Amino acid sequence: MGTTVFIAGSMNIKNLDAKVIERIDNIVSKGFDVVVGDADGADTSIQRHLFSLGDAKTTVFCSGSRPRNNVGDWPIHVVETTHAEGTRAFFTAKDIKMAEAADYGLMIWDTKSTGTLSNVLELLARKKKSVVFVNKAKLFKNVGDVNQLEELVAYMSEVARRKAEDKIKLTERIEALKHEQVQVQLFA
Repeated sequence: MGTTVFIAGSMNIKNLDAKVIERIDNIVSKGFDVVVGDADGADTSIQRHLFSLGDAKTTVFCSGSRPRNNVGDWPIHVVETTHAEGTRAFFTAKDIKMAEAADYGLMIWDTKSTGTLSNVLELLARKKKSVVFVNKAKLFKNVGDVNQLEELVAYMSEVARRKAEDKIKLTERIEALKHEQVQVQLFA
């Protein structure tokens, strides 16, 4: 089985930066498998670009019975969840499955979206690396450890940080990852 890349981004990002398009083109040219969500915004923009490439090996993940968006009519992976339809937990179920299925992540982040940030955390918790395009700064940040994660979250405003604390318990999750990293170092 080949390499699988989880590509996702913030819902309010409608247009992909040329640097992101170049990365996606590179992923497809290497023949990597792509898993992508079905949300509006970045997911749909990613799907549109993958479709324009023609030969992308893409699977669309969705919570619920069918995807909200599937531009290329690709195979779908339906994620069963007991969470109420339309809730954060309902949609997060598919993101967790994509983090499990992927070897790496490519995230397009607006420095506010807790969903995209949560994807980075899910990958990191599974010892998987992400390349995060910080849309406002127009640069990529590699996130393969807690220090790099903290560098990434430094791009957040205070308001966005408080929202991330409320919605995804950001500090608690970072501390859990730090604790895990220390445990690994102690027993290495």
